Amino acid sequence: MKSLFKNKPRTPADVVRHTRELLRSLERAPDTRDPKRDDKMSELFRNLRELKSILYGDSESEPVAEACAQLTQEFFNEDTLRILIKCLPKLNLEARKDATQVVANLQRQQVQSKLIASDYLEKNIDLMDILISGYENSEMALHYGAMLRECIRHQVVARYVLDSPHMKKFFDYIQLPNFDVAADAAATFKELLTRHKSTVAEFLNKNYDWFFAEYNSKLLESSNYITRRQAVKLLGDMLLDRSNSAVMTRYVSSRDNLRILMNLLRESSKSIQTEAFHVFKLFVANQKKPADIVGILVTNRSKLLRLLGDLKLDKEDEQFEADKAQVMKEIAALEPKDRP
Repeated sequence: MKSLFKNKPRTPADVVRHTRELLRSLERAPDTRDPKRDDKMSELFRNLRELKSILYGDSESEPVAEACAQLTQEFFNEDTLRILIKCLPKLNLEARKDATQVVANLQRQQVQSKLIASDYLEKNIDLMDILISGYENSEMALHYGAMLRECIRHQVVARYVLDSPHMKKFFDYIQLPNFDVAADAAATFKELLTRHKSTVAEFLNKNYDWFFAEYNSKLLESSNYITRRQAVKLLGDMLLDRSNSAVMTRYVSSRDNLRILMNLLRESSKSIQTEAFHVFKLFVANQKKPADIVGILVTNRSKLLRLLGDLKLDKEDEQFEADKAQVMKEIAALEPKDRP
């Protein structure tokens, strides 16, 4: 008879519902003197660990598609994500890590071939404001940053962030004194500017003036070596992407931009020099170079040819050497243009 009274195993949806109740309780009751608080917190931590195990599997079993779908459906049926994000600072470090992994995984889960996380976030897009402002709190930055990057997988989210006032804040977040937080912000910034090609091209065309003014002065001309190195690499990735061809043409027609790249070419760091070369070659390859660009290249011809001649990679790279030879040939053959 005992078997009749055994606890029925919880379904994935049950675990989500119970987690939501515990989070609501935590949200409502800031009083740390609640005698049941510790027990509820322990239950919450166990639930988060169980949710993670269902989504990722464990050492003994792979995740089950049906269980993941049930969990995902229930999670986005109500405001579980909102409450979890708001309550995250109240959790301990291990629980924050588990919660971050759960949220990250849910962005990829499909229910009947639909990414329901995308639909939910479109209706609750203000959650991105909380995640982005997490960079101003070093304790929460890495957790919120990891969640944010996974949410940016959805084009609707990336477009919202790109078009929001938050975008300007990234130029400061990338230079925060806390190295880990700055690196996380840089990773998010890169994701925003490379993942969704058409959305990025639209953003750069629409916001060209302020964006590249900030990019040049705060990142490419930063006093921080790592910031400069990452910025010139990302600049190359953006300008060499076919979707951004109009932006590239505009960028390589500016004498101020050329001056910055020529300074980066003179850096002592081989990696910065190499990445700067990949952008610099676009100025030289431009078939419609403005007269002032030609003038700068002609005036600095001997220095540039000497600098490029000395530029060698640690590992032999035929493509790099071919590009370099072509750039040097073009510079050597340049004739000054009459200015209009």
